[in-house]
Amino acid sequence: MRPAAGIGLRSPHLAEIGRDRPATGFLEIHAENHLGGSPARQAIERLRENYDFSVHAVGLSLGSVDGLDETHLGRVVELVKRLKPALVSDHLSWSVHGGRYFNDLLPLPYTEEALDVVVRNLDRLQEALGRQVSIENPSCYLGFAQSTLTEPEFLAELVRRSGCGLLLDLNNIVVTAHNLRLDPRDWLKALPGEAITEYHLAGHAVNDCDGEPILIDDHGSRVGDQVWALFGDALRRYGPRPTLVEWDTDIPALPVLLDEATRAERMIQQVRADAARAA
Repeated sequence: MRPAAGIGLRSPHLAEIGRDRPATGFLEIHAENHLGGSPARQAIERLRENYDFSVHAVGLSLGSVDGLDETHLGRVVELVKRLKPALVSDHLSWSVHGGRYFNDLLPLPYTEEALDVVVRNLDRLQEALGRQVSIENPSCYLGFAQSTLTEPEFLAELVRRSGCGLLLDLNNIVVTAHNLRLDPRDWLKALPGEAITEYHLAGHAVNDCDGEPILIDDHGSRVGDQVWALFGDALRRYGPRPTLVEWDTDIPALPVLLDEATRAERMIQQVRADAARAA
């Protein structure tokens, strides 16, 4: 897939995109929304003729000590093999324990033990798919006292041991850095840049916590200035990649989402033009 800006395909926009075929770099779907043979999935399969796709899973629970749910895994594999997306991804998180599913992407401590669990599950996923999967950095609100690795160190070691890619979510870096009192640019430069396959951009909310502002990754607004600035830093440091604008709550009219993607596309093209002039 070429390094262009795309949008998340959400149900309120499905009919409009199917009718008007607006210009956008690619479309991304959440795997778990389309595991059955619904009319929406049939519409997506028709759109496959006009757009590149990425499939973003949210429920594989790669950090679960119980291992992957083989039934769920089989459904995701069937979807991926049918759609043949350019990119497949999931999160550095867990959401299942003892057969109970939690409606959230829960964090894990950055330890050797947790790394072994994620590598084992990721190896199983990549084996079942027969392809590389990219892992997204989470948004964090508290740090674990037990962690012995930083998040970038954990991700770098995950890449080394599993051969996975990295889905770099710039909004999540801004949220995590603010909440844990880190420098987002230091976080960014500690990554293995060659492993980055995709960027995500999104908006976040600011909440009050006992008089202190805390950032919440809610995907419910335009991309914030800090995220745009960090995206620019990532483009200059690591180069353009396919870039997705996410918007999952308070979903706006389609032109608003496309406008955000257009801004990302302009930044990508500017960095490419600057690199060409320098060469």
